[in-house]
Amino acid sequence: MAKDSQVLDLNSSYSYLLWCRDFADTSILATVDDQPAGFITGYLRPDEPGTLMVWQVAVDESFRGRRLAGSMLDRLARQTGARRVETTITGDNQASIRLFTGFAARRSADLEREPLFTRDQYPDTHDTEFLFRIGPLN
Repeated sequence: MAKDSQVLDLNSSYSYLLWCRDFADTSILATVDDQPAGFITGYLRPDEPGTLMVWQVAVDESFRGRRLAGSMLDRLARQTGARRVETTITGDNQASIRLFTGFAARRSADLEREPLFTRDQYPDTHDTEFLFRIGPLN
């Protein structure tokens, strides 16, 4: 799903297996009719254990348009007991911007946006990643 999204940074299968082992409590997999339909990977920040950092969100193309990403994000926030949610999004990723803006609105939470890693900090041609901080969650 990450590869098929054509927007997520790809990681090795090994890293995803480690992620599933070490961060299962802060990640979620959605299935529809026993088929993988979407996932969110995240972790609780070591320096802010009440903050869920969302790393990747993907929904299989055949399941898009069903508000699956929003449902997964709502459930993951409840499941982890997070008081805040953070993620980074490039300025051209309108789907993710809508997802997290909608999440903040549903939770009546403040949303702050600021550059976290700017283009000049990367050794390659990666766009600026904006930090979205949402909370406190209601």
